[in-house]
Amino acid sequence: MIDLHALPSVFLSAIVIVFGLIVGSFLNVVIHRLPHDQSIVSPGSSCPSCKTPIRWYQNIPLLSFLILRGKCAKCGAAIHWRYPLVEFLTAVLFFIAWRGVPLVVDAQAIISQFRIWFFISICIVITFIDLDHRLIPDELSLGGWVVGLLTAYWDFRHGMGQLVIASFLGFGFFFLFALLYEKATGRVGLGGGDIKFMGTIGIFLGLGGIWASLLLSSIIGSVVGVIYAKLQKEKSLLRASIPYGPFLVLGALVELFFEVSKWLNL
Repeated sequence: MIDLHALPSVFLSAIVIVFGLIVGSFLNVVIHRLPHDQSIVSPGSSCPSCKTPIRWYQNIPLLSFLILRGKCAKCGAAIHWRYPLVEFLTAVLFFIAWRGVPLVVDAQAIISQFRIWFFISICIVITFIDLDHRLIPDELSLGGWVVGLLTAYWDFRHGMGQLVIASFLGFGFFFLFALLYEKATGRVGLGGGDIKFMGTIGIFLGLGGIWASLLLSSIIGSVVGVIYAKLQKEKSLLRASIPYGPFLVLGALVELFFEVSKWLNL
């Protein structure tokens, strides 16, 4: 058991933020390479334009982007805005999630905290991959489910049994819903990646979390879908093709931080 009262809160906050920035830098690698079936371990990072290897001091999260003014040190090609955004977003969400941890930390609190951080990481990667490729890789949905299952015992919000049941009910219900929707309309509703991700949400957030995530993502997705259809001059909202994964992620994160399911008695 570790007592964190002796450490200044500013010091702890700095550690969490730096850790989030480092993880965010790694998530950028996953976002870039996973859809192309490339290794996320090797080779090291390089400029997408000139292929020059990026030295460690040119790869410091956020700081290097600012020092290099958003350009490659070798060829001057612009560095995509997504890289600093992912690093910043990861650090902020990690910090917000950490603020709820008690100052006396035991093994259960540590595993529970890393479990939350892992889910946040999965959500960030899914968002940007789905936006770019209309794809939620099995490594994220099924891999996330496995990690969630292995750590469910240490979840301090839900019981392990409830989480396991929620994951299977979430996946099964939306698989059946998608199947019936496709047969009735001839169109694909939820994609396979979205359905698997519902199981992952269940193993991390429970049954109430599934319904809250679905409700929130449906409302936000509908509003954005209408705006998108208008901008694209689509006559029907059903014909407007936008990925649903980012909306599921947004709904899941709102549930994670605000526990909307308790407000709605789900």
